Amino acid sequence: MWQQFSLDSIAPAPWKNGGGQTLPLACWPPAAGLDDFDWRVSIATIAASGPFSVFGGVDRVIMLLDGAGMALRADDGSLNKRIDQPLQPFAFTGDTALHCDLLDGPTQDFNLMLRRQRMSGRVLVHRAQPSMTHDLPPSPHGLLLAWRGHWQLQADQSPAPHLQPGQGLWWADADTSPALRAYASNDSSDSHACLIQVCIDAA
Repeated sequence: MWQQFSLDSIAPAPWKNGGGQTLPLACWPPAAGLDDFDWRVSIATIAASGPFSVFGGVDRVIMLLDGAGMALRADDGSLNKRIDQPLQPFAFTGDTALHCDLLDGPTQDFNLMLRRQRMSGRVLVHRAQPSMTHDLPPSPHGLLLAWRGHWQLQADQSPAPHLQPGQGLWWADADTSPALRAYASNDSSDSHACLIQVCIDAA
């Protein structure tokens, strides 16, 4: 039903323009390259200011995970956005040439890319609260990543895994959307736990 992964077991891959590295978490179809994926989820490390790769026909979502953040600006003046608040998704088009200016050192960023007219999607962040269970929105394609804290998943039909920080799972092309619930463990260290969810549907 789903594929599990761990960040510490994923080999980094170069950016399309060679300006950085990324951890590819999942893509669909599984063997797709940068020019023919339907959707792709990754975590990128930006070590220096410079241009972003252009992805024609692709809608993108970026979210700061670690670091002071960046300022994104378009060469044509159509975008000027400061991204300096962690875990706040920002959607933009991959068609436009962008330049990234780091604010204060390297950053780590969560990225979703969607082939326009094939897929649509969004990034959600679930934050732990005492004794609160999260009903996760279903979607035919999706991904979950435990970013902070320990999370237990519940499913109606199948055993669901326990996710430690840096672990996740993804699914694709499901006939029926997985019905999942999640809650953080009762450890006091999980009081700031957060679970990242990607929901992807056919356009």
